[in-house]
Amino acid sequence: MGKLKIGFIFTNRSLYDILIKTFVFHTRGSVYMKKTETALVLSNNKLTEGIFDITLKCPDIAPLARAGQFIEIYPDNGANLLSRPISICEAGADTLRIVFQVVGKGTALFSNLKSGDKVRILGTCGNGYELKPGSALLVGGGIGVPPLLETAKRLIAAGNDVTVVLGFRSGSFLSDEFEKLGARVHIATDDGSVGFKGNVVDLIKAESLTADTVYSCGPKIMLKFLSIYCEEKNMPLQVSMEERMACGIGACVGCVVKIKDETSADGWTYKKVCKDGPVFDSKEVCWE
Repeated sequence: MGKLKIGFIFTNRSLYDILIKTFVFHTRGSVYMKKTETALVLSNNKLTEGIFDITLKCPDIAPLARAGQFIEIYPDNGANLLSRPISICEAGADTLRIVFQVVGKGTALFSNLKSGDKVRILGTCGNGYELKPGSALLVGGGIGVPPLLETAKRLIAAGNDVTVVLGFRSGSFLSDEFEKLGARVHIATDDGSVGFKGNVVDLIKAESLTADTVYSCGPKIMLKFLSIYCEEKNMPLQVSMEERMACGIGACVGCVVKIKDETSADGWTYKKVCKDGPVFDSKEVCWE
């Protein structure tokens, strides 16, 4: 019944807008502070097949950004009502850069945006990485690579030693930008077209890579096996989880994941990726 009610709300644009504005109003000043803003598209470039790179001018939201957070972008075609969550790749004083993959009608619409276009956004959303002093190992898989660029930038700016491991099915993107920051970069590809042939965990094992803290974003199966390895090596790991989101503000409870909870009779509880995450301590996640 709850899902049916939420579905009804989201089929009506005016009611959906009221929900967003109400949520933003009642959370202003809290750790979940969000703003809506009409952002100006400064550029839109195709990085590789199906992967696009957009820079938005959004002076109200950009200063709020933390590494590992995301924004919600609203399609403006009258047909797709739900916003799309897209991770923040880089944050400037008044700009945000997003790199995303076209996976449906909404993201296909965004891929056609041109310089000078305007788009409505909500942000910043979610809890990002907790950046720790000391050596860092950043592990990204596929479209989970972009949010690690801002993470690397901030860690390096703080004087930390950073190693990056990037995994792709074939080819690569953004790897040169990590190198320009001063990070040591390792690449793994499924087909061996670039770097190590295999997955990121096998590469980490082969190179005996270690760090004081590991930060990761990518497919759940990658995060699961990385978590197992990091626990074996006693390396703290922060994972950015991805689940399908409807509202992106914690109202619809559509993006929950199982998190360990000793106070619960079942030993676990549900938490929302959009609000409690997307970043969690890997030891808290129920991977099975």
